[in-house]
Amino acid sequence: MTAPLWTSTAIAAATGGTASAAFDVTGVTFDSREVGPGDLFIALKGAASDGHLFLDQAFARGAAGAIVSTPCAHPHVLVSDTMAALEALGIASRARTDATIIGVTGSVGKTGTKEMLFAALDRGAAGQVHRSVKSYNNHVGVPLSLSRMPAGCRYGVLEMGMNHAGELAALTRFVRPHVAIITNIGPVHIEFFKDEAGIADAKAEIFQGLEVGGTAIIPFDSVHYSRLATAAKAQGARVVSFGSGALADVRILETMRTPTGGTFVTAQLVSREVSFTIGQPGAHLVSNALAVLAAIEAAGGDVALAGLALADLGGLPGRGARFLTRVPYGGTALVIDESYNANPASMRATLAVLAADPAPRKIALLGEMGELGAESAAFHAGLASFVADAGVALAILVGNGMIPLGMALEGQVEFVHVANAAAALAHLQSVLSAGDAVLIKGSNFVGLAAVVAALGGAKP
Repeated sequence: MTAPLWTSTAIAAATGGTASAAFDVTGVTFDSREVGPGDLFIALKGAASDGHLFLDQAFARGAAGAIVSTPCAHPHVLVSDTMAALEALGIASRARTDATIIGVTGSVGKTGTKEMLFAALDRGAAGQVHRSVKSYNNHVGVPLSLSRMPAGCRYGVLEMGMNHAGELAALTRFVRPHVAIITNIGPVHIEFFKDEAGIADAKAEIFQGLEVGGTAIIPFDSVHYSRLATAAKAQGARVVSFGSGALADVRILETMRTPTGGTFVTAQLVSREVSFTIGQPGAHLVSNALAVLAAIEAAGGDVALAGLALADLGGLPGRGARFLTRVPYGGTALVIDESYNANPASMRATLAVLAADPAPRKIALLGEMGELGAESAAFHAGLASFVADAGVALAILVGNGMIPLGMALEGQVEFVHVANAAAALAHLQSVLSAGDAVLIKGSNFVGLAAVVAALGGAKP
């Protein structure tokens, strides 16, 4: 019989609460819509909602217990503050495990790198690797992901995000990683920072939680490399760099595109040379894979098995997943689903992926990018050369923020500008033909996941 994730006694001890009855749980959630049989439901109070209003719904879906700040008729642990209790449960989970913990942050590529790490580690330690699900990387998601970590797992992979200074410093002290990765630095959330160097400093906060003797894995090709290395060394970290530069600790020796669009890579790690294949297209994935292998080597994992896992790894919904959609007059078109989010760096990377696709006609359905501050117009207009270089035959631009890109594309690439995702879908469906390849990418608030869903992909 599988041991419970938490007992009511352990929950009460971790949170300082009082259990109304004895119960065991096998999972943890704060969203009543996600409750499954045996879960612990944490009734969080937010500005617009109160989880206590959904207790009956949670238990109807199979919850085994709850954490509440108001007594209820269901098995529960009573605390004074349910958010503080979630944090305490995450801290207790981290304290009880002997797992090697890897923390991941960066301006782009966090979730993809986290999934790569999970797949690579799980190949050699099947069923003994825990990771954050979805993009649970904020002040609620991180302690939730920790609280879900089984005590006996061998590895934990935790994603951490931020959009203001100081946020990562708090999150990394929950996670206390043995290995901390920064994927890259770019102008994401830059409206909240003076400049990109400020973003680098905020990302470097991840090193403040490193365990003694921990390893910092940082991008050698970044203009902020020295800044990141200095911050890591200030925390006593061992620094391992990755990139294409000849002086990087983990570096590319040779790459070759495979017949299926992936990349065959020969790389020098700290201790050995390895060759492996990345199944999915994209130069940015090569960089992420170097960071993954550097982390696995630092964590004592099996690098050879990790390479095999990278070859088998498919694209994630919203982050590179590919599928065929039927077109009105017969045949299919390829959809590249990058709808989850967007910033200048990720836009450029995915346009490069589109450029490498052999489709006879390429369409880019691009939504505006948020949180770019005063330079938003320049960042949008700056994508014009990348759209043109990708061989895009038609660009469908969504949202007011895309007006500068449309102006920059005048005379270079055919484009239409629409107000919202619904209009973008209608236009795409009116022009899509068999054999086309369409890239769909934009910031979350634009809602392009609904376009993907309508074409037959993942649900929004």
